Amino acid sequence: MEPKTIQQKTAVAIHHKKSKIALITGASRGLGAELAAFLAKQGYDLVLTARGEEALEVVSQSLQQYGGAVLALPGDVSNQAHRRRLVEATTSLFGRLDLLINNASTLGQSPLPSLADYSLKDLEQVFTTNVIAPLGLVQEALPLLKRSRGLVVNISSDAAVGGYPGWGGYGASKAALELISLTLSNELRDDGVGVVSVDPGDMRTQMHQDAFPGEDISDRPLPDETIPFWAWLLGQEPLTVSGQRYQAQAETWELAA
Repeated sequence: MEPKTIQQKTAVAIHHKKSKIALITGASRGLGAELAAFLAKQGYDLVLTARGEEALEVVSQSLQQYGGAVLALPGDVSNQAHRRRLVEATTSLFGRLDLLINNASTLGQSPLPSLADYSLKDLEQVFTTNVIAPLGLVQEALPLLKRSRGLVVNISSDAAVGGYPGWGGYGASKAALELISLTLSNELRDDGVGVVSVDPGDMRTQMHQDAFPGEDISDRPLPDETIPFWAWLLGQEPLTVSGQRYQAQAETWELAA
């Protein structure tokens, strides 16, 4: 493993053994950054990652005020070596993992093309980031999750079930991720690890803007609209919610399978 950075040494110094540990991907903006702030306020110690190093550093620094340990490791979760580095750092610094939020995603081509015109090379990258990377991170982190009897949250989308024109590539990747989530929930129940998928709903984020280039999306809610749902979900025992698919902005959060 690489030598500890200054950030890592700081994280070790302020980590409290009773704190819960969360690893969040795609944490430099949007929902990922909002969840990082929410969890920091709840006393979690955090491991954060995203491709944008400068934006991730800004988020990391903003969370120092809450007093918990924050380790920011920029990188691409579609890269196996980076996934391994994240888990190695989490193991070395904290020795446990209570919550893994697979939030990092890629939209794919923009403007959104029809499936009939979709570049298969680009589609392969969408699946690598949105399906293979989350599963790969679960595989890497499984010993820690078993030790802590933790929860895996895979961020999905209504595009997984909508069949919307233009959303076929992204939606297909999220549909695959939802099936992976359900299957893992069944496979890992005896190990005490919970797995859920969450559709956070339309939000005023950069990804949503990229899906609608040139359009005004100011009517979409900000990611903090979903906080009541997260406060509820993370207050539950992992195995009591495991296997469910949730809609964070709906009147009824739990959806029929």
